[in-house]
Amino acid sequence: MDSTARKERLPELDLFRAFAILGVVHVHASSYAAGIQASASPYYYFFNWMNIFFKFGTPCFIFLSSFVLFYNYAGRPVDRGLIARFYKKRLLFIVFPYLAASVCYYIVSQTVNGRLGLSFGEHMAKLGVALATGTAYTHLYFVFINVQFYALFPLALLLLQRYRRLAAWAVPIGLAVEWGFALWNKYDLLLANKASYAPTYMSYYMLGMCLAVYFDSIKDWLGKTVKLRTRLQRWGSGALWGSWLTVAMLHVQAYHNGRAYGQWLPSLAYELLWNIHSLLSAFVLLQAAFWVYRKGGPALVSFLARMGALSFAIYLLHPVFLLVYRRFRYTIAPESAGYVVWIWAGVPVCLLLAWLTAVSVYRWVPGAALLLGSKPAGVGGRASALEPARAEGADRSAAN
Repeated sequence: MDSTARKERLPELDLFRAFAILGVVHVHASSYAAGIQASASPYYYFFNWMNIFFKFGTPCFIFLSSFVLFYNYAGRPVDRGLIARFYKKRLLFIVFPYLAASVCYYIVSQTVNGRLGLSFGEHMAKLGVALATGTAYTHLYFVFINVQFYALFPLALLLLQRYRRLAAWAVPIGLAVEWGFALWNKYDLLLANKASYAPTYMSYYMLGMCLAVYFDSIKDWLGKTVKLRTRLQRWGSGALWGSWLTVAMLHVQAYHNGRAYGQWLPSLAYELLWNIHSLLSAFVLLQAAFWVYRKGGPALVSFLARMGALSFAIYLLHPVFLLVYRRFRYTIAPESAGYVVWIWAGVPVCLLLAWLTAVSVYRWVPGAALLLGSKPAGVGGRASALEPARAEGADRSAAN
């Protein structure tokens, strides 16, 4: 990797973000139906498929966070100024939005569950634990684990710059840490919220580092049309997509057998399927993003790029709209075909409402970047003086 040249912006990454946020919203929209609400439905396989097939969303965001950081910072000297700027931006545009979202979602969850009667001290204690574990609401663990990664990033960057061969071993090291932590938790720690800790996702962070360092080697494969690829590249792409679909459907079937028929596998089997499914998804979504950016129509590319640019804000906002949307089921029986439509319709409805809300907040609310992360280019109104320069390109919002 060139240590002096400014890294080119990769607009394809906004499409990657769009695919990942679609995965996240699909999982959340189907969570109740795939749990127990529609277990007797003749359409249950669809709900389970929707809930498991799209579980690549959060791991792919994590992979991209790492990729963007190492891609943008690997060639910069690590000095006091860089570290200060790095942490200032993460504090303003990641930590502050995390704290604001956590407080808001804590109030919402306590209201919905009828627990507002607790004393102020009890609420402060519960909120403190939620903030310290990323559990104020079901989706906020993602931001919390990225904050953990940011704490370690300057050290990881220094190690990478000193030992360049570390990148070649990054994925095996990440897998060793991730699975060591999984085994430690299963047989000793017994953490109920293991998903809130960064070691659970270490293979995705390390894959991001590896691909950032060797990106020039894979960019040719990503950018070529199918006709221009070598035979090896075509076979490799076919094997990648075939393996991804196979593992994804095995993942879906394993959960379906457990949820529908009580035929559960050992817990580590699900962890393995999810790990392979998600790692392959990172490659698939990356290739898909480059292909759609190159071959897709302007309207489609623009739509996905805007969605991806707003994905962090959409991630923070969409659960509250999903919560409201679920209260309008009325008399739709879980066993009916109408329920299938209602469940899937939750995806575009909540996505659109979160999108419109994000744009409105950025346009009209002072200091909106402290609530929803840095404002993407093209959103109405002038950017706040607090926001980082758009010239950093893909590093606009590393949480995405």
